[in-house]
Amino acid sequence: MGSRIIITEADIHHHLHMRMEQRGVSLDEIERTVNEGWDASDAKERTTGRVFVFPYNSDWEGQYFEEKEVTVYYRYKDDRIILLTVKARYGGNFVRGGKTE
Repeated sequence: MGSRIIITEADIHHHLHMRMEQRGVSLDEIERTVNEGWDASDAKERTTGRVFVFPYNSDWEGQYFEEKEVTVYYRYKDDRIILLTVKARYGGNFVRGGKTE
């Protein structure tokens, strides 16, 4: 990937904003996942998916988790990123770019 992609509030449409709140994902986590993550193997044709694992060490919905795995799906249109959706999984020992840490 060439230059760093900057994600702003203007890039977050209403549906995505609702998913972010529902799944506990921040704008900063989306930007870091897009820039530093690895390819998501389940991305559909013409869609890019990127995955990144964050240290979490906190409670989510009443249960403690060490890590949060964020997956962002997006496309490019006219040199502009179009964010489609975001997923989050909470747990520990997630695979990172094809290997465990």
